[in-house]
Amino acid sequence: MREGAHPGRIAAYPAQNPSHEATQAVNSPCRDTPETGWTSPQTNTREPIIQEPHIQEPEHSEVREPEPAEPEATRRDAGVTESSRANRGWWDRNADDYQTEHGTFLGDDRFVWGPEGLDEVEAELLGPPEDLKGRDILEIGAGAAQCSRWLAAQGARPVALDLSHRQLQHALRIGGRVPLVEADAGALPFADGSFDLACSAYGALPFVADPVRVLKEVHRVLRPGGRFVFSVTHPIRWAFPDEPGPEGLSVSSSYFDRTPYVEQDEEGRAVYVEHHRTVGDRVRDVVAGGFRLIDLVEPQWPAWNTQEWGGWSPLRGNLIPGTAIFVCVRD
Repeated sequence: MREGAHPGRIAAYPAQNPSHEATQAVNSPCRDTPETGWTSPQTNTREPIIQEPHIQEPEHSEVREPEPAEPEATRRDAGVTESSRANRGWWDRNADDYQTEHGTFLGDDRFVWGPEGLDEVEAELLGPPEDLKGRDILEIGAGAAQCSRWLAAQGARPVALDLSHRQLQHALRIGGRVPLVEADAGALPFADGSFDLACSAYGALPFVADPVRVLKEVHRVLRPGGRFVFSVTHPIRWAFPDEPGPEGLSVSSSYFDRTPYVEQDEEGRAVYVEHHRTVGDRVRDVVAGGFRLIDLVEPQWPAWNTQEWGGWSPLRGNLIPGTAIFVCVRD
């Protein structure tokens, strides 16, 4: 999934050849070109996710280098290559913390569309579960492949794709028979017409500088009549500060300012990038990608969800939408 997940703004994607270690082969004809976050109502008490070999430091080690400075948050332009490089690095560095913090909410085999907790079991945005059996489905920005595992349990044949090597290592840790592919969403390594359906829960689209490129790629790999459903941070959220309390209820910036949110290091290199599109921009992107928009879902905040994290909270969720889900069809 995953990925509306960043504590700095709201809470990934250049091409990288699939690793033999962290990537399984996909039984689909491939081209020669390569390319989730929320807290749980319960406390996640999982142990550290992936155990790394312990390296014994020498008794008289040299003075350690100082910790790197916290990234600077700003709004500035960031192109396709810079955004991809920054976000791949961010998700590789933060995958462990993300899966530890949000693993209970996401589960190992749930399909959750956003922080509100809307579940595909009830939403059926991809269609009734019984109709998923035998369907080839591509999940983009899959994270640890939780959604793909749920799809496999319905009898579908999912493929989980993510830019982040570390996120896919978590998919291997959880297990299951879902094929994993490490690639960029803007250059999908699949032949035309390889899939019946495609989905993305906060994956890729919020983080790419050229969303139409991604949509065209998804359109290409879908068969005629195929459906693509993707969720992103609701564009209205960009006008409000990321605060869960009353201070987050007043407009603080222009909804029409498309300047990306960037976190950069001391040398000005982006280490995280998120791109803003208005609702109208998203609709035009869908059309430019070759799709027909058949629904736009704005989940309401449910009474059972008492979580508060970053800018997400029942207070804000009951007043303004946090997630937008676009249901598109390839005619």
